[in-house]
Amino acid sequence: MKTWPVGMIGGAPGSFMGDVHRRALALTGQFSLVAGCLSRHPQQALEAGQALGLDPARAYTDWTRMAREEAARPDGIALAIIVTPNAMHLPVAAAFLDAGIPVLCEKPLALTLEQARHFAIRFEEKTNDMIMAYTYSGYAMVREARRLVQTGALGALRGIQVEYLQDWLADADSDGGWRLDPRTGGAGGCVGDIGTHAFHLAEFVSGLRCEALSARISHLVAGRAVPDDAQIQLRFADDTVGGLWVSQVATGCGNALRLRLFGEKAGLEWNQEQPDTLVLSTMDGCQTHIARAGSAVPTPSLLPRGHPEGYLEAFARLYADTAGLLGGHNAPLLPRLDAGLRGQEFIEAALESGARYGAWTALRT
Repeated sequence: MKTWPVGMIGGAPGSFMGDVHRRALALTGQFSLVAGCLSRHPQQALEAGQALGLDPARAYTDWTRMAREEAARPDGIALAIIVTPNAMHLPVAAAFLDAGIPVLCEKPLALTLEQARHFAIRFEEKTNDMIMAYTYSGYAMVREARRLVQTGALGALRGIQVEYLQDWLADADSDGGWRLDPRTGGAGGCVGDIGTHAFHLAEFVSGLRCEALSARISHLVAGRAVPDDAQIQLRFADDTVGGLWVSQVATGCGNALRLRLFGEKAGLEWNQEQPDTLVLSTMDGCQTHIARAGSAVPTPSLLPRGHPEGYLEAFARLYADTAGLLGGHNAPLLPRLDAGLRGQEFIEAALESGARYGAWTALRT
């Protein structure tokens, strides 16, 4: 099995997302972290590189130099992984794409839709080289739910409900860091941070595109510059209706991402906190619990049934798809640049609708 050399920008040891990405890389056995610019502070960047065992010559203090020098090396990185605050996603991605190095980037794509559109136009020919870390599309049972919808197990869809609830910002004194600063995290707050995940999940599984939305955007903790709760009505193609509730102040909720789809024949539910099971319900009151890696589930798994797959395995599946892509294989379920642009359109439409007291607002593509 080929091992691909990769580099990371941001994500020094001890950072949540940096550690998650490194663990997921290790699970695949198909990548080796060989370079990094792991902090914007030069001394911390060097110390982080040393802590991770990087060659000192490839522990960079400047990501533009990293892109240039890695592109010139015969053993240079095959993928740049971006785990910086949101404001840095586009400039860092642009430097590596310009150097001919594919990118896997945390979401959201940018701070504004205008920025995202300019970027998409500039790199239109490299859209497949820009991978977005919409993690939840990597869960095996999310992909199985998508397959069930496509094969007609639910019949024609009528409704889509998705919610993503957390409580880590419920306390007024919670330290949200750069995520609560619109200059570094963007104006979307919870809509950009986790709402984009929920929105991507709804479209990914249903196969439908949201055409318009009506949003109530709230700052439930006084004094915050960005929203911490949003309740949004969705209107999909084919007259399918839906709703999305996203909150980071939902007391008692850890990472409660739940998707429900309702069709003419059946309903289907997936819950991220119990990720190995789908619940298929019919009008006669019967419920079928579909277990990952069961004999009736053709969607591939990383582990045998009864050995839980979770967040890290979902990330690992995205990285396994990425390894296939780097090796010249198709990876049709891997989120690309268009998924990042779509998420940015969702954020802007939600904020616009909220500012107009819930007026229905069209998504522009």
